[in-house]
Amino acid sequence: MNESSGSKMEALRGRIQNMVARLRRGLPFASGVFGAVLVLFFYNLLIVKPNQLTVEDVNMSVAIAMASATPAPANSALVYQVIEPSLVLIQVEEKHKDAESDFGLGSGVVVDSFGSILTSLHVVDGASIIKVTFADGTESQAQIVNAMPERDIAVLQALDTPLFVVPAVLGNPNSMRVGDEAYVVGNPFGLYSSMSSGVISGFDRVFRVPSSNLEIPGMIQFDAAANPGNSGGPLLNRSGHVIGIVTGLVNPTDETFFVGIGFAVPITVAVGGMGSPPY
Repeated sequence: MNESSGSKMEALRGRIQNMVARLRRGLPFASGVFGAVLVLFFYNLLIVKPNQLTVEDVNMSVAIAMASATPAPANSALVYQVIEPSLVLIQVEEKHKDAESDFGLGSGVVVDSFGSILTSLHVVDGASIIKVTFADGTESQAQIVNAMPERDIAVLQALDTPLFVVPAVLGNPNSMRVGDEAYVVGNPFGLYSSMSSGVISGFDRVFRVPSSNLEIPGMIQFDAAANPGNSGGPLLNRSGHVIGIVTGLVNPTDETFFVGIGFAVPITVAVGGMGSPPY
């Protein structure tokens, strides 16, 4: 109750008390109980009660509160926040005897506290110079320290790692099902740290590496968009955990753009490239 309402109440009580006093002078037989009854009667009669809330008032208040509420972020946004600090841009140069060079790019992901980078072997195979760029902007040359050619997996170590590295969390692809959400983060066509989303399309696929006789069994098939530059990057579940390393895509034409079928080496197999047994 505010100050103005309090003043009005005091004035109203005074009026009621005056009326009761006059009645008692005119009716000397009135008892204390009768006077109290009169006081209550006039108090309830004269005091203006506040308006009661209606259903419409409540609904309007709820609608206003809901309209001003901040919606929760999309799950894909949360996944991106989890993996972005662990993403690596890989640029390669292959020098030839005629003094000309070929250039390429790909993606990688930091997987341990030593800064080890998992990627696809075909991204760095034959490169004269390998340059990596970490999420904090640190740039360094790198070298291949281990490889699994039969799985198209390579492990890189930067010559100059950041002071702090953020390794990705490795997930369990065996817990995934067809139709589960899947996300790809990488550097398609050099567009750094790009994200696409889709679902798991199948398991235990055989991928035939273009321009080679290599066939890789046990692959994860997904339909999240992947293009040149995504190779070596992480395939993620809805928690942002790495469940695979993106290896290639299928296109019935001679073009290299994505038509909806991508493949990744399960992370449980890819860690074998680090000298660790598959888990």
